[in-house]
Amino acid sequence: MNFRPLHDRVLVRRVTAEEKTAGGIIIPDTAKEKPQEGEVIAVGPGARNERGELVPLDVKPGDRILFGKWSGTEVKLGGEELLIMKESDVMGILENASAAKKAA
Repeated sequence: MNFRPLHDRVLVRRVTAEEKTAGGIIIPDTAKEKPQEGEVIAVGPGARNERGELVPLDVKPGDRILFGKWSGTEVKLGGEELLIMKESDVMGILENASAAKKAA
């Protein structure tokens, strides 16, 4: 399945929610909140400014990002639940997220 977002849209895969708390308590599915962290899968070419010039996005595939609780539109592509959101819905990029996860 190939999907290419248009304009300043970003395709995001949510990270999996934690199954346990730091104290070891198992969280049931009904009590879990959807994570507000994800991995960028694909990005659009960018938005156009007032002069019609293409402005590329700051995020790129592979980036770990934080986004708002109600950001984006949930879609099912290739049997997987993903989010499509505008770049303006992205709050920030988590630097060195993959290195920190491997160390843990």
